[in-house]
Amino acid sequence: MYYFDYSATTKTDKEVLDRFCEVSQNYFGNANSAYSFAKKCKSVIDQSSEIIADYFNILPNEIIYTSGASEANNLAIKGTAELTNKKHIITTKIEHSSVVSTLSYLQSKGYKIDFVNMTKEGTVDIEHFKSLINDDTFLVTMCGVDSELGIKQPIDEIGKILKDYDDIIFHVDITQCLGKVPINLENIDLASFSGHKIYAPKGIGALIKKNTVKLSPLIHGGKSTTVYRSGTPQNELIASLGKAIELLSGKVEDNYKKVKELNDYLRDSLKDIALFNSTEKSIPNVLNISLPNVSKQEIQDYLALREIYVSLNTACSLNNDYSKAVYELYNDMDRAKSSIRISLSYKTTKEEIDYLVENIRKFLNENN
Repeated sequence: MYYFDYSATTKTDKEVLDRFCEVSQNYFGNANSAYSFAKKCKSVIDQSSEIIADYFNILPNEIIYTSGASEANNLAIKGTAELTNKKHIITTKIEHSSVVSTLSYLQSKGYKIDFVNMTKEGTVDIEHFKSLINDDTFLVTMCGVDSELGIKQPIDEIGKILKDYDDIIFHVDITQCLGKVPINLENIDLASFSGHKIYAPKGIGALIKKNTVKLSPLIHGGKSTTVYRSGTPQNELIASLGKAIELLSGKVEDNYKKVKELNDYLRDSLKDIALFNSTEKSIPNVLNISLPNVSKQEIQDYLALREIYVSLNTACSLNNDYSKAVYELYNDMDRAKSSIRISLSYKTTKEEIDYLVENIRKFLNENN
C-alpha cells in the first residue's frame, strides 16, 4: 500500500497500540470509583495527563478529553457562546467542517460571523483582522494549519493582538499542527486536537482550556475526568493519547526536516505537470496540486486500483465537488475542481513518491 493521506488519519503506532492493550486488560476499571483498583486506573490517566501537559507546557487540569477534534471544536465554540450575551465571532473561510458547521448553527441562532481576508499566501490579513474586532466580539476561532493546503497561520501574532482584549477568547484548532511543527499555547485560550492524526487510535482527542476561560459543557452527566465533559473516563484511549504524544517529544524538528526533503523531492518530480496550490506558508506535510483538464475522481480511482491513496478534499468536507480552500485562495473554479491533496509523513519514502509520480504520469499519458 502506498499511503499519501496522513492528514486524514494515521495508522496506530505499535507502541501506542501496545499501551492501549495493556491498559485495556489491566486497568479497565472506572477511574472514578472509590476502591483501590479504581485508584490504580486513575493513576494511569493522571500519568498520561502529566505527559500531555508537559508537552504543551500547561496544567493537567486544563485538559478536557473528548472523542476527537470535532467534538472539541463544538465544545469550544458552543461552550463559550453559551456564557456570553455577545454575538460576534471572527474566523476564516478555510476552517474544518466541524468549525464551519458549528458556526453556521450559531448563525441560525442570531450570531454574526465575520470572515477574515487572506493574503496571496493564504494567511490571515492582519490589518483586516484588526478592523473586524468590535465591542460585540467574544470569540476568534481559526486553525493553526488548514487541512487542505497545509497553510500555517500566524497564530502567535494573532494571539498577542488579542491579549489587549480581556473579553475575547482565542480558540485554535491545532489538529494539523500537532507533531508537525512546534506549538506555543501561551497566547491561546482554547486548543483542540485529535489523536488519530498522530498515530493514536480514533475516538480520542482533547480540548485544552486555560483555567481563566469559562465554558459550558455540551455533555452533561456524572463525574468524569473533568466537569466540562461527562462520561466514564476512557482509560485505554487516554493512555494511548499520552503514549502517542510521548513519542512525539523531541522528534518534531527532525521529522519536519525529513518531510521537508520529501516535499521538495515531490515538488521537483511534479513541477512540469502540476499546479501547486500549497504556498510558501504551507507546512511540508501537505502538497495540494491541481492537474488541469483532469477528472480528479478518475485519477483517484486510477491510483486506488494500484493501491495508491490520495485525497480529493478533506475527508470531513461537506462538499467534495471542489476544494473550498483552493477556490478561496485562487478564485479559480477549474483549479479548485481538479485539486488533489497529497499528505506526507516522516514514514513516507522516496520510493513511494517515485511510484506515485510514475502512476500520475501514466494516467495523464493514457488520458490525453
